[in-house]
Amino acid sequence: MKAVQIFKPKSLHIIDIEKPFLTEENNVLVRMTAAGICGSDMGIYHGTNAAATYPRIIGHEMVGVVENTFSSVTSLRPGDRVIVNQVTSCGHCYPCRMGRGNVCDSLAVRGVHIDGGYQEYIAVPQEDCYLLPDSISDTDAVMIEPATIAIQSCTRAELRKDDMLLIYGCGALGSSILKIARLLCDYIIVADVIDEKLEGAKSAGAAHTINVLKENLEEKIKEYTHGHGATVSIDAVCGNDSLIRLLKATGNAGRVITMGFSTSPTEINQFLITSKELDVRGSRLQNKMFGRAIELINEGKLDLTGSVSHTFPLLKAQEAFDFVGSHDPSIRKVVLTFSSILNK
Repeated sequence: MKAVQIFKPKSLHIIDIEKPFLTEENNVLVRMTAAGICGSDMGIYHGTNAAATYPRIIGHEMVGVVENTFSSVTSLRPGDRVIVNQVTSCGHCYPCRMGRGNVCDSLAVRGVHIDGGYQEYIAVPQEDCYLLPDSISDTDAVMIEPATIAIQSCTRAELRKDDMLLIYGCGALGSSILKIARLLCDYIIVADVIDEKLEGAKSAGAAHTINVLKENLEEKIKEYTHGHGATVSIDAVCGNDSLIRLLKATGNAGRVITMGFSTSPTEINQFLITSKELDVRGSRLQNKMFGRAIELINEGKLDLTGSVSHTFPLLKAQEAFDFVGSHDPSIRKVVLTFSSILNK
């Protein structure tokens, strides 16, 4: 079967591998139908994701159809449409005992530390498969995974209804955070560098938007928050200067959520943190949030339709990655599809 492997940074190959077989542990065989390209996938491709190991079959936004199951599986049957949890954890270490398996001491993320979803079939444990609602297409269902990341970041931020939230960045991740944050918080400001994305954010419920290429972020935040600053800031850009910008934009007693994976030096101002007694918190992956995201879809509170802007067949993965890297303003989310392979 075909798979996409990053052999080393900037070295993407279509390879032939053996179809996986079922075991007592990996007891569900999933035939992949759609897999998203995320910023962290781009980081693995470019060599800027510090967590990645090589060579690696990447892809952690994984949607497919159950092809077969081991005899012990009771919750799934062939033909079921599922999304696959990318996080695997030991269940025994200190973080796992604290209910934070997403930062397990032995954490292994599909598509980062172990092989992921850019392959025709993947074998996984039944507990890592979540049934998809009939109301959502396979392509749109890819966006459930970014929604879980958004739920995790909003949970880490302890977002409240009266917060004045700044979302820094309005790509696929920032847009997902906005959709979740609207359910929790009444006043949201979104900053980005692309007017079209900011217009989309305004339509999606942002009270104010800021183009940081044209306006001073700190000054506009002060204006929009009556001089206080944001009470919560979430970084969905994860650039080298993101954190210092948010430390300046966040007001006294605020919370700053960082999600970046770069190991490049980042400017930190201790006085900004200490003088305002800011809580600076990391938010990594998601902690069993797939059930919650699917629940929100079923309740009609989370609509993921229209989030995907472009699709490419798996065998054109290099073309897809080049396109994402072009930063074309029309890009919202790019998804790899598998039908052209399976129909051959």
